[in-house]
Amino acid sequence: MSKIDDVVRPEKTPIDPNAKVPAYSWYALGVLVLVYVLNFIDRQILSILANDIKADLGVEDDYLGFLYGTAFAVFYALFGIPLGKLADSWKRVRLMSIGLALWSTMTALSGFAKNASTLTVARIGVGVGEATASPSAYSLISDWFPARLRATALAIYSSGLYIGGGISLLIGGLIVENWNAAYPGGGPYGIVGWQAAFLSVGIPGLLLALWVLTLKEPVRGAIDGLETPEDPEPFRGFLRELFQVIPPFTIFGAAARGSRALFINLAGLAGFAILALVLTQLVPASSTLMNFLGAPGLVSDQWLFLGVGYYAVFSWAMGLKARDLPTFSLTWGSPAFLCVVLGYGMVAFMAYSASYWGAPYAERALGAAKSDLGWFLGAPAAVAGFLGVILGGRMADFLLERRPAGRIWVVLFGLIVPLPFVAIAFTTDNVTIFYIFSFIGNLLIASALGAAAASSQALVLPRMRGMATAIFFLATTLVGLGLGPFMAGYVSAANGDNLSLGVLSTFVAVPFGLALLFTALKLVPEAGASVVERAREAGEAV
Repeated sequence: MSKIDDVVRPEKTPIDPNAKVPAYSWYALGVLVLVYVLNFIDRQILSILANDIKADLGVEDDYLGFLYGTAFAVFYALFGIPLGKLADSWKRVRLMSIGLALWSTMTALSGFAKNASTLTVARIGVGVGEATASPSAYSLISDWFPARLRATALAIYSSGLYIGGGISLLIGGLIVENWNAAYPGGGPYGIVGWQAAFLSVGIPGLLLALWVLTLKEPVRGAIDGLETPEDPEPFRGFLRELFQVIPPFTIFGAAARGSRALFINLAGLAGFAILALVLTQLVPASSTLMNFLGAPGLVSDQWLFLGVGYYAVFSWAMGLKARDLPTFSLTWGSPAFLCVVLGYGMVAFMAYSASYWGAPYAERALGAAKSDLGWFLGAPAAVAGFLGVILGGRMADFLLERRPAGRIWVVLFGLIVPLPFVAIAFTTDNVTIFYIFSFIGNLLIASALGAAAASSQALVLPRMRGMATAIFFLATTLVGLGLGPFMAGYVSAANGDNLSLGVLSTFVAVPFGLALLFTALKLVPEAGASVVERAREAGEAV
């Protein structure tokens, strides 16, 4: 075995799909889990800090939902597209390390925010940096583990989401209470507890980034017998995708494809602009959101951000069809793929809302202390999420061996079964019942993620896995994260800070999820069996 440009190249012999997975693959997976843990500590710590930020900066619940959801989600999703392309063509280990250093720096800078605008800009930076993680990780895991274990491996990686989210409440609560006790009037440079928490979780990521750099890059597609040669110009595709997805360059990109493409692009721009204006009138935001750009009466930031995000994705998808028809055909052009990712997006719509608003709800409505929330909500949530995603991944692999659409049943389970437990948690006036039912709800919701991720990866070719991951996360971010927490916060703010009603309002996503996933049950088996044929029909040389 030789080492060339940090890429470990095995002999070009058929790989036994039942062969034992090397110990190094499990070690590397462990490092990726740590990265994802920190990813969600940096993202989810905003939950335990929400009430302090609200009091210090004078903001409302809809802004807090916007800050956690939309401001982060739009840039996470949009940059995930070109970064997904880069993950398909460049060194995934290097890309993840750079991204980790960026989002850790921006998390630390959040600790110096003195107003809503500065904090929002920092969260945007966190979103851009974190967009590197999962496209790189999903692609690496798919090259480290055979198909029979991918749902399990992806579930283990995804457990970092729940571990990090749970730990964030514990860490954040302890830091805020101890800092404020030590410095009642603010510490060095006037830093208060919630700012110290951002600094404390951001700085360690810079050290972890150096550890990630030591991982070995696997040969792309070799484990599936579809070894893909390295792209000699990896950044050309990245820049092309970057300019296709960022307005106003999207217009020039469309014009270069011809007058018809330009007309479609401008029609999409007009359509999303009108939709944003209509939503602004139907769902006006609080003064915090209206004043973020310093232009009251214009479009509120929530709908402006989402309008730009949806238009950019539309523009990019149309460009992808012209540039890479095989990838478009197996993703945007595949009803099975879309039903899987959008179906899971409905799960994420509710899951992100319940996860983010759980701590603020318990603190306000039930009188829970921050330190108690860390031990009795955060730590159990980490355990519940870990168990749920692992058990869900194993069940998904088990069912796949017995029926081609087996994994989709696990996603359906994660959509429906948690509902009564979440409903009880957010309507009880007993904090102990809240903790118990939150634990059960978290465990059940977590079961869907590994199954959905593995299903989306199985519907594309190896070279498309980074892009497929980026599209998968478009659903979880622009639909789930971008809309769910904001909707809960908006309903709460419009009803006298009623977070119970806000979280329960997100159940509106269930009928849409059912329709999408039942359709996926019918479409996924045939789509999974015809990946190579459909790619070949679209012009792929495979």
